[in-house]
Amino acid sequence: MSGYDAVLRHVESELTAGRLGVGQQLPAERRLAEELGVSRATVREAIRVLQAMGVVRSGVGSGPDAGTTVIADPAGGIGAALRLHLATRRLPMADLVDTRVMIESHAVRAAAATPDHPELARAAGLLVRMDAPDLGADAFHQLDADFHVALTAAAGNAVNTAVMAALRDAIHRTVLDAVRALPDWSRTAVRLRREHRGILRAVRAGDAELAAARVTRHVRGFHREWARHAGASG
Repeated sequence: MSGYDAVLRHVESELTAGRLGVGQQLPAERRLAEELGVSRATVREAIRVLQAMGVVRSGVGSGPDAGTTVIADPAGGIGAALRLHLATRRLPMADLVDTRVMIESHAVRAAAATPDHPELARAAGLLVRMDAPDLGADAFHQLDADFHVALTAAAGNAVNTAVMAALRDAIHRTVLDAVRALPDWSRTAVRLRREHRGILRAVRAGDAELAAARVTRHVRGFHREWARHAGASG
């Protein structure tokens, strides 16, 4: 086991045992290094890995924000890993689309059972913001992605929500590149707005199967559209 692996295993053990929790600080570098028999440079390397994984946040200076604090940002760590693996071209975009369909169709079915969930109200607010006439493609797709995360969050499954948030962050740049290949983005945006509202209406009406069918058609339809035009432009 490498030195920084020993630090990671130690932190994992402390979290699992409940001796360390979200909002608490890790011991100082010097103390960790002495306890684990590694160098302070090794401890710093391990902390950088934990930051990338969304497990800790490091602050400098003095005061309550100084030191290394345990946080809970699983989407950040998963998203960073997804972006890197997408860059290697070993994760096909079509497979990510399949994953989205699997998660979102399940999520809207579950969300249809709780039509008053506050995340659905947040989703409705995002749709209103998407109607702004001067909204650029970048801002539109950020709101679009947040809308899909809100739908997933309304189902109440924290793991699915974290994965959806990670997918949002991982593919944002890819989606924007795809939009540039579309021949008529404004027309596509009109259709996406209409489909979003149809999905949300079905969820709020408690029609689980209609909501699942609509979100599946929406996600797969947009992917087919930009894949077709991206291939033509390439």
